Amino acid sequence: MRQTEGYSIEELAHRFGCVVQGDPSVRVTHVASLENADPEALAFVARPKYAHLLADTRAGAVIVSPGTAGNGRSSLLITSNPLAVYARIASLLHPEEGVPAGVHETATIDPTAHIEPSASIGAGCVIGPRAHIGPHAVLGPQCIVLRDARVGAGTRLVARVTLLDRVIVGEGCILHPGVVIGADGFGMAPDGGQWLKIPQLGSVRIGNDVEIGANTTIDRGTLGDTVIEDGVKLDNLIQIGHNVRIGAHTVISACVGIAGSTTIGKHCLIGGKVGIADHVDICDGVSILAMTGVNSSIQEPGVYSGTIGFAEVTRFRRNAARFRHLDDMAKELRRLGKR
Repeated sequence: MRQTEGYSIEELAHRFGCVVQGDPSVRVTHVASLENADPEALAFVARPKYAHLLADTRAGAVIVSPGTAGNGRSSLLITSNPLAVYARIASLLHPEEGVPAGVHETATIDPTAHIEPSASIGAGCVIGPRAHIGPHAVLGPQCIVLRDARVGAGTRLVARVTLLDRVIVGEGCILHPGVVIGADGFGMAPDGGQWLKIPQLGSVRIGNDVEIGANTTIDRGTLGDTVIEDGVKLDNLIQIGHNVRIGAHTVISACVGIAGSTTIGKHCLIGGKVGIADHVDICDGVSILAMTGVNSSIQEPGVYSGTIGFAEVTRFRRNAARFRHLDDMAKELRRLGKR
């Protein structure tokens, strides 16, 4: 990202709804950590436990919450959500480099594909029959967009992203290197000790403002489509099976595996290495902590966690069912003990 000539603290406070403590004329040109900041840098304190670093930082200004005392020499931008304000100001101070429109000479474009004049197609890209690349979309080096796939306006495929047949990606999305959208789902039918491949005839539909991390894969549906709704944020190395549906503004951390035909609601938070079984329904507003195994539906919003060591499956299921009643059993034992 390139660096701007900077803004005064007063300008930033007005733009982002902050209260200034200290000199409002201080000018910042870039962001930095509290430890490495110089007098032209803007830093932030997201949690009160880091407030002691304010005394020694050289930052020209620091974004803090109302409860964070200022005992240093920096000017303060006070807001109820320091991390969100930092994200917005960092984007302002370090805007993305502009990418010129046009098609690189080494790209291979099917004559039936449609590319908007304002789009940018990088070196080594392959665009298949009837594919559509929207206005101001950016395809970095070696991206592949196959038959009837669509890339929405302002979406960026960073590098080596693969969109297979009929995949639809909405507007303002970011797909990081190695992402594969629309590979066949893992559909197999047993037949006399062998496995028959079930044709995967659906595709994948991705909404607007979705970000997908490096080397994440999303499989096409068996009949209907796999669906990722608006505002979903996916980390690196996630596997999403066929016919999964993920609700708007859900966030999923790295190394999560989601089996086929699972539905995840809106505004969910799923920690790293969570495993979710097939045909599970998870309602809106659920948080699942890291390393949890989810093998049945969750119908009430809340925070869920659980990791139990493996055993023979019948015994494991029996013990898992009893584990859910452990607190009630302990209370009953205490009650009987008192008697």
